[in-house]
Amino acid sequence: MAVASRSRSARSPRAAAASKVSPEEKLVASLIALLEAGTTPWRREWDAAAGGHHVNLLSGRRYRGSNPVLLTLGMHLRGSALPYWCGFAEAKALGIFPRKGSKAVHVLRPQVHQLGEGRLSEPGSAHGAASGGGDEFRSSADAGRSWVSYRPVALFNAGDLEGEALEGLIQKRRAAEGVAVRPEPERLAAAEAVLSRWPVEVRFGGDRACYLPGPDRIQLPERAAFHSAGALYSTWAHEAIHSSGHSSRLARDLSGGMGADGNGGRAYAREELVAELGAVLLGDRLEIGSAMANHADYLGHWVELLKESPRVLLQVLGDARRAADLICPEAPESAAACLC
Repeated sequence: MAVASRSRSARSPRAAAASKVSPEEKLVASLIALLEAGTTPWRREWDAAAGGHHVNLLSGRRYRGSNPVLLTLGMHLRGSALPYWCGFAEAKALGIFPRKGSKAVHVLRPQVHQLGEGRLSEPGSAHGAASGGGDEFRSSADAGRSWVSYRPVALFNAGDLEGEALEGLIQKRRAAEGVAVRPEPERLAAAEAVLSRWPVEVRFGGDRACYLPGPDRIQLPERAAFHSAGALYSTWAHEAIHSSGHSSRLARDLSGGMGADGNGGRAYAREELVAELGAVLLGDRLEIGSAMANHADYLGHWVELLKESPRVLLQVLGDARRAADLICPEAPESAAACLC
């Protein structure tokens, strides 16, 4: 009887694993809740005063790949305005600890592997982008021999920490960013230069912004129709991300359309999400922000898409990162990589 009783009450390892919610599932559940409330939490104005790039609280080095999107979402969930982050162990070493009840944000750290030799290394950019498949992908440089996998790493926002050394570290980060930030005219001129170099024709005129895959052309309203230069460049970035999916470039499925049913609707929703998140990454790299108006149709389609499979978010992040890399590659790791 004792054995039978224990077998009924004990949970098998497989059952325990099945009931465990992964970091990506928690992230997607939080994102769905925000989208259903009518907000797109990855959008934020570029704010040099409060902090622009997401950086490590201690080293000041920037987070790379797709992780700025994940961290911006984490800031929104916490109601924080501080883009400063660190891991539990490095904070503890300085006598800083997360407040009771605070939750970590999980970013993705790349690890390089090679067949027959185990793991090669963890790249210096300790927070790289999500892979296209969510867990692993083969590197194109050494197909069949090496690949990169991604594991979640927990970070805490500076707004969730406490300790005597905390305020001094925050002030140090703010002072460093105040020295490093470029004046707005310089940032806008740089954005114009990067987007103008993208080899897709841009025509100005009409009353809507769109990418036309047939003629491979971006259509934008006249410059004067935008309420600010930042709005122009963020819209241009969105359409440039769309154009990266052309069959001659990254070859994404651009066949869907707004209002389409079935697979066409899913393809449209997925591509719009890629363009949204890709524009956020470009906005971060170009220091122009990514504030655009919410669109109810987009939000509803995205909720349906994410509810189908939490892995879709990591796949879309991978596509968005590859698109942003094609248009505006990240700065060298020595200048922008972040170790945690």
